[in-house]
Amino acid sequence: MGEISDPRKVIDRRRLTLELTTLADDGKLDEAAVAKALKEAMAAGREEVRRRFDATGDGRMAARALSYLMDQIIRALHDTATQLVFPLANPSTGERLAVVAVGGYGRGELAPFSDIDLLFLLPYKRTPYVEQVIEYMLYRLWDLGLKVGHSVRSVDECIRQAKGDLTIRTALLEARYIWGEQSLYQDLRAKFLKQIVAGTGPAFVEAKLAERNQRHKRMGDSRYSLEANIKDGKGGLRDLHTLFWIAKYLYRAEDVATLVERGVFTAEEARQFEKAEAFLWSLRFHLHYLANRPEERLTFDLQPELARRMGYTDHAGSRGVERLMKHYFLVAKTVGDLTRIFCAVLEAQHQKRSLLARGFALFQRDIEGFRVDGDRLAVADPKAFAKDPVNLLRLFEVAQRHDLDIHPATLRLVTRNLKLVDAKLRADPEANRLFVAMLTSKKGPEVTLRRLNEAGVFGRFMPDFGRVVAQMQYDMYHHFTVDEHTIFAIGILWKIEQGLIKDEVPIASEVVHLVQSRRVLYLAVLLHDIAKGRGGDHSELGADIAIKLGPRLGFSDEETETVSWLVRYHLVMSNTAFKRDIDDPKTIQDFVATVQSLERLRLLLVLTVADIRAVGPKTWNGWKAQLLRDLYWRAEELISGGLVALNREERVRTALEELRTELADWSDESFAHHVARGTPSYWLASDKTTLARQARLVDRAERLGQALALDMRVDHWRAVTEVTVYTADRPGLFARLAGALALAGASIAVADIFTLTNGKALDTFQVQDAEGHEIERPEDLARIRDCLERLLADDSATLPDLVFPPSPLGRRTELFSVAPRVLIDNKGSAEHTLIEVNGRDRRGLLYGLTRALAAQKLQITSAKVSTFGARAVDVFYVKDKYGLKVEGDARLKPIRDALMAVLEEGEGKPAKTEATAPAPGSDSAAAE
Repeated sequence: MGEISDPRKVIDRRRLTLELTTLADDGKLDEAAVAKALKEAMAAGREEVRRRFDATGDGRMAARALSYLMDQIIRALHDTATQLVFPLANPSTGERLAVVAVGGYGRGELAPFSDIDLLFLLPYKRTPYVEQVIEYMLYRLWDLGLKVGHSVRSVDECIRQAKGDLTIRTALLEARYIWGEQSLYQDLRAKFLKQIVAGTGPAFVEAKLAERNQRHKRMGDSRYSLEANIKDGKGGLRDLHTLFWIAKYLYRAEDVATLVERGVFTAEEARQFEKAEAFLWSLRFHLHYLANRPEERLTFDLQPELARRMGYTDHAGSRGVERLMKHYFLVAKTVGDLTRIFCAVLEAQHQKRSLLARGFALFQRDIEGFRVDGDRLAVADPKAFAKDPVNLLRLFEVAQRHDLDIHPATLRLVTRNLKLVDAKLRADPEANRLFVAMLTSKKGPEVTLRRLNEAGVFGRFMPDFGRVVAQMQYDMYHHFTVDEHTIFAIGILWKIEQGLIKDEVPIASEVVHLVQSRRVLYLAVLLHDIAKGRGGDHSELGADIAIKLGPRLGFSDEETETVSWLVRYHLVMSNTAFKRDIDDPKTIQDFVATVQSLERLRLLLVLTVADIRAVGPKTWNGWKAQLLRDLYWRAEELISGGLVALNREERVRTALEELRTELADWSDESFAHHVARGTPSYWLASDKTTLARQARLVDRAERLGQALALDMRVDHWRAVTEVTVYTADRPGLFARLAGALALAGASIAVADIFTLTNGKALDTFQVQDAEGHEIERPEDLARIRDCLERLLADDSATLPDLVFPPSPLGRRTELFSVAPRVLIDNKGSAEHTLIEVNGRDRRGLLYGLTRALAAQKLQITSAKVSTFGARAVDVFYVKDKYGLKVEGDARLKPIRDALMAVLEEGEGKPAKTEATAPAPGSDSAAAE
């Protein structure tokens, strides 16, 4: 444990021991006074450590100081137990014990809310006296509010259990003497090194690395998760601990300087180790103090304040919280680099190879100038990169083409030669050819691109990509950093092309084989988010980057122009599908006017699918898939020469023929009567199964004279519950329905609103719970039904003061401030005025918006309701009370003001580190 400056200001053990001694009166100890004295000493010590940390921000210093404080408390407590409570003038051998710190405490490091791991070490079996002392100490520690993990073992028991239990072996590896019979600790140490450590190094290394890999899988196996676990996550403190455990086991290293002496790390790598450790410890202390609990996750609600406390301020184009997280991800990457370097040295210095393996070494083969060692590619000449820097890319391309891993020692050499990736190499035609070959390889580019990124080659070879490495976005929608999202998207594109997910994305899996240039598609996916974090519209900025980068990579002018177009418009398909009524012919015509060709339509569909699926594990669902498919089919039809408006009658006729088949048990008269109720828009809005189900609902309600008919169906594929309401239409009905659903705890994902020719409303809502899942528990469905029936039963009842139940996501969405925005468009539809509303999502928002529209005497014909993390994007197709578009500033301004008032309700002053809505056209949570 490192030196503690002025340790007696943290705790003066002599003074504490003297104070405890004075509490003994006639052989009896005032236990209440003892507890009080210990608590006061503990509190004062912690306050001093907190003061020092606040002044310096040095987490490692604070961790050592807290460990020192605990050592002194335990020593004083041990002496109190053995000298005052259970004094023995001449204890026998069996009545001696040592108190030993193990685990993280054994390293001499404690976080503010860490557990205290103790080993009570005995010479052999327990005695009544020793049990009394241990019990007394534990009760006093528990009284201090400490979480104590403890074990009571003899030296031989420790050795025996360490042979079969890796956790115990690791704990004993870090065992540190605190107090008591020191010879017991020394005996344990000697036997541990001789009987456990000697000759078992390779097995221990293999077991610890396997343990680390399993931990990574449990934590998501990505160091770029936006709510990272800084202790157990990939690239966190536990990974540094794993390296140190191995170093201690193999080299008896007590500090990182020893690893430099042993040739494991260079002096620069040792500095990187210490910097990473210092940053993670400081971050951990801030995290514990801020959360006031043993919190290890960088949750969204804590990130802004952490950034402020650690001195990260907002800069042009980036927020302080984003700069903090980028620093964290870069540190996590450094930890990964150090792990790779460490493993390379271990293999070179300690891996004991069998005679058979040595025999294979005699027959090592060469491939294209590289050496193949088993299934790993390596450089034969340490100067291979200096002689020809193109080898820095050729290495990865050859490994990809021959399905080989890359030797850790060679990756270490790559890291040390990154300065060779300069402007000259970036301009080299062969280097660029190799990069494009890796990007578009049918072997699968994801693993290779991730290797390039981890090694640092990717960001240096393509500096624009380097700018988004570890770039996070502070919102609830994105799950990964920009570079990780991009590489995931390329991997998904490859899976689409290989047909591996054709059941989930059948149309994309089909049309991907119709595109004329795979290279264009792969490069567009690579560049679609490359301008994130620069301020302004990242789509436009990215399109400019594509224009400059295409020729360098060997793309023709035509290919480069198409890539640039795809990057510029990579959000247009998702925006149209999710935010516009694709049953409106004008919507399709406007979309096609942007896309213009079948080739671009196909490219755009595949890019959009890959982009959305790469956002996070639950972003893609059947509802989004269906909307994109419908948009694609209708755009394809129009581009191919058909006119949507002219084909509408034929499409309606086809829909009714399919419906007639579904309703085969109906008489012709009944079917004709139902057809008379519908409108062309209604018949084209749903599939035949849905239309048939709604037909039976309407027919039953009419025959029974029901004023209100409800139908609910769980759709697992789309992850929604479909709620259909059939009742008399009247002003404000949609607002009333939205309020009832919100009151029942349902979040509306999609709303389809129709008024039939008989004056009845047939409205369908696709709803989810607060976590974005379908609602299927009987009690939840019953609550939805009850709320709808109660609030629609009395037309005179008003809902001005609905109190909505708290949402599980409410606390999280309140962390983000989304700048309210209302856009009114009279060009996007031939018959309707489009009103797009953007704001922070909250329970009851849709109710407030629709009530405001009803108060403005507007008819809501259709609505597109979407939520992306904390941002709600709702689009309403409206007419005035005469069935006309709403036009004129005098009419539009009150509408805009009313909606803005709803959006701003409850929205406090935006904090500087909080997310804001993008400028028009700059960013859409729909796809990114």
